Amino acid sequence: MQKKIIFLILFLNLISNSFAVEKDYFMMLKYSKVNVRFGPSRDYPVKFIYKKAFLPIKVIDKKENFRKIIDHKKNSGWIHISQLKKSKSLIIQSDRILFEGSTKNSKPIVNLQSGRLLLVKKCKKKWCKVSTDKYIGWIQKGNTFGIIK
Repeated sequence: MQKKIIFLILFLNLISNSFAVEKDYFMMLKYSKVNVRFGPSRDYPVKFIYKKAFLPIKVIDKKENFRKIIDHKKNSGWIHISQLKKSKSLIIQSDRILFEGSTKNSKPIVNLQSGRLLLVKKCKKKWCKVSTDKYIGWIQKGNTFGIIK
C-alpha cells in the first residue's frame, strides 16, 4: 500500500511539472523603433518607445501575440511578438575588460563601460565571445543582462 501511495505522489508530481508555466526567458528587439504598450493589445496606448535594435529584454508573461517584458532598467510593458527575436545580445552591468581569449590571462583588448550593448557570437560555461563596434573578444558572463547564467 505504501509503495502505491509513493508511486501516485511521484506520478502526480511528474504530471504537474509537465504543465508548468514556461519560465522567464530573454529575447531582443528586432528593430530600432519598437512600441511598448500598457496592455497586451494594439488597443492599449503606447507607454514608451525603444529606439535601439538588438536590445535584450526579459519576457515575463505572454498573452496571445503579445509578450510582457522587463528591461535592464526595470521598465516593463507589452510588445507584439513580431517585434522580437531570439536573443543574441547582452548588456554589461558593470565596467568590464574585453579579452582576446576566454581566460583572465588572455591579452586585454579594451575597457567597456557599464550599460554597453554587446552582440553574442557564442558562449562557454563562464565566458561569452562578443562584438561591439569594431571589437571582438571574450567577457565573463557574470553581472550581465541578457543571458541566463
